[in-house]
Amino acid sequence: MASHIVGYPRMGPKRELKFALESFWDGRSSAEDLQKVASDLRSSIWKQMADAGTKYIPSNTFSYYDQMLDTTAMLGAVPSRYGWNGGEIGFDIFFSMARGNASVPAMEMTKWFDTNYHFIVPELGPDTKFSYASHKAVCEYKEAKALGVDTVPVLIGPVTYLLQSKPAKGVEKSFSPLSLLDKIIPVYEEVVTELKVAGASWIQFDEPTLVMDLDSHKLEAFTKAYSLLESSLSGLNVLIETYFADVPAEAYKTLTSLKGVTGFGFDLVRGTKTLDLIKGGFPSGKYLFAGVIDGRNIWADNLAASLSTLEALEGIVGKDKLLVSTSCSLLHTAVDLINEPKLDTEIKSWLAFAAQKVVEVNALAKALSGQKDEEYFSANAAALASRKSSPRVTNEAVQKAAAALRGSDHRRATNVSARLDAQQKKLNLPVLPTTTIGSFPQTMELRKVRREYKAKKISEEEYVKAIKEEISKVVKLQEELDIDVLVHGEPERNDMVEYFGEQLSGFAFTANGWVQSYGSRCVKPPIIYGDVSRPKAMTVFWSSMAQSMTKRPMKGMLTGPVTILNWSFVRNDQPRFETTYQIALAIKDEVEDLEKAGINIIQIDEAALREGLPLRKSEQAFYLDWAVHSFRITNCGVQDTTQIHTHMCYSNFNDIIHSIIDMDADVITIENSRSDEKLLSVFREGVKYGAGIGPGVYDIHSPRIPSVEEIADRINKMLAVLETNILWVNPDCGLKTRKYGEVKPALTNMVDAAKLLRTQLASAK
Repeated sequence: MASHIVGYPRMGPKRELKFALESFWDGRSSAEDLQKVASDLRSSIWKQMADAGTKYIPSNTFSYYDQMLDTTAMLGAVPSRYGWNGGEIGFDIFFSMARGNASVPAMEMTKWFDTNYHFIVPELGPDTKFSYASHKAVCEYKEAKALGVDTVPVLIGPVTYLLQSKPAKGVEKSFSPLSLLDKIIPVYEEVVTELKVAGASWIQFDEPTLVMDLDSHKLEAFTKAYSLLESSLSGLNVLIETYFADVPAEAYKTLTSLKGVTGFGFDLVRGTKTLDLIKGGFPSGKYLFAGVIDGRNIWADNLAASLSTLEALEGIVGKDKLLVSTSCSLLHTAVDLINEPKLDTEIKSWLAFAAQKVVEVNALAKALSGQKDEEYFSANAAALASRKSSPRVTNEAVQKAAAALRGSDHRRATNVSARLDAQQKKLNLPVLPTTTIGSFPQTMELRKVRREYKAKKISEEEYVKAIKEEISKVVKLQEELDIDVLVHGEPERNDMVEYFGEQLSGFAFTANGWVQSYGSRCVKPPIIYGDVSRPKAMTVFWSSMAQSMTKRPMKGMLTGPVTILNWSFVRNDQPRFETTYQIALAIKDEVEDLEKAGINIIQIDEAALREGLPLRKSEQAFYLDWAVHSFRITNCGVQDTTQIHTHMCYSNFNDIIHSIIDMDADVITIENSRSDEKLLSVFREGVKYGAGIGPGVYDIHSPRIPSVEEIADRINKMLAVLETNILWVNPDCGLKTRKYGEVKPALTNMVDAAKLLRTQLASAK
């Protein structure tokens, strides 16, 4: 009976690794303490998979930070600024690359394909020297073996590693990391040889890049890499694992004819089209690792449907050549439902976290080998039926309202320049108006107030009083700093998605449903299980209270529908766009209520719009179309004099700039301070942008306080490509993670820089 897991979450069921890492980084515990927590986690994961009956258990999918960084360490590809002088790479160099240190910055971080997980991007150049510098893969294989578990060591494949790298600073932008293939293969050969000697019989190479649109040059690199590795791989079974989408026909041809490869893994959840390719022909005698259990969501599988898919595949590849697997690593889902005592039992019966998915994989493998657990399968069928018929899932009125949206385009009545004129008459703002993005520092006291209110330790009255005092403090501070458009600071909010989800119907929340975002940082996505609606106003109380404290305009603050979708676990029983339209209607109600309450500027954040972009070009236009439409739905009903802002985070803007213009916001603020040039180049290349725009003038992710000159210089660079009358001056993101000691001087300098330039502009006239 053959079952396989692609990879497993490493943080631990209660975020044990997170706390161990942070304690080590803060100097509160030793390297040995950290290693002990890590080895305990690894052994419990291996044991859990073995006890469930898993045949092919992964090793080396654990990491202290990130698996791409582990590969960089394995290859000895350490950028020179870290002063590494050879030898085995230890925590010191490893964490410096991940997080920077007192004297040098960290390596860049970016999203792993279309997930919300971030990896550390390798920095390579023609002179990068490679050497076998981290024996982690072999050590973990031996560690598991000593515990009596024979694992499949997992490595990021050489071609994916290079295609996800970037040219290092000072290297020609046109340099192709792929040209280093010949140089990294010898290190892979050493690793493979050591694994063979240690007793490994299978090895897994993750090559998810095969699901992307690749030209023939890139596809040839796969052929070349695995022919170069062929002799060192002889005597081993080799699995090439792909995930996150279907494999295009050309790539499927390349993949299935690779030399020395024994098995192929496919994501059959997000890549259903691959099924047709397999039915059209699968190499005889090879193994098919069928990824039927979703590694990226938290829903219990439809086991009967998966079983029939598997039975059809069995007819093509043969009984002894089919393995049941997950669609991708379980890294992207929550760890274990056992730690959710408070989750209501009905909803809980619809879910499967990583630990439950391991059980599902094995139940399917058993059923295929003729030992079907009838009780388990019928419980699964009953849970699915209850989810389908539950009145909590379906709300007729919401379904109707969302269906009615199809026919219209939902644009505001007049164009943006006419609206900006009407708004300026009402708001009377200076040239280069200053504002902030929304949140102010969240102090320990503030978090304590929210915690105690949630635990019912303080009354609602005491809570409102405490929050009101905090808002008043933030308003006063902004007035003292002479900021033009104010915010209330969001002291009542824990998280920009959770705060709204808790007030909308159709959402559920977990206690420990944490998922790794990067390093030790985890997020706890809400679960959208049913039709979404807004029972009552969510932010009007606080926003109008804040507006009553000042004569200056106060921004209302909302999270946009696409961001709420992309940062949640989303129901899989209807298309994503339908869920987004429902959220958009709920936010639209809120926008109109804020306007009625006298709020003239309303910001609707779409930080994660770019994150949902499909991996394949052919699917991107459809996504952008409904994502942008959803944003327009939220504010198509407001008056011309109401100013709609949106905020977006470090997206690669340039490739979606036309969609951003199509959102038709009055003002857009952008987190770009780490890639100023990239962003401004779009406007330099002649993209006409007529709405207000506020590219961040300083980086809030760093404790550094920028000088007035530095900020003024940045604004001048922006003025070179953007019209004076549309430019706004703001930090690049919310301030909630910063301390007041950093925020006050930075904002002071920001306002001073804006005033300095106003004076210069006026005298130039």
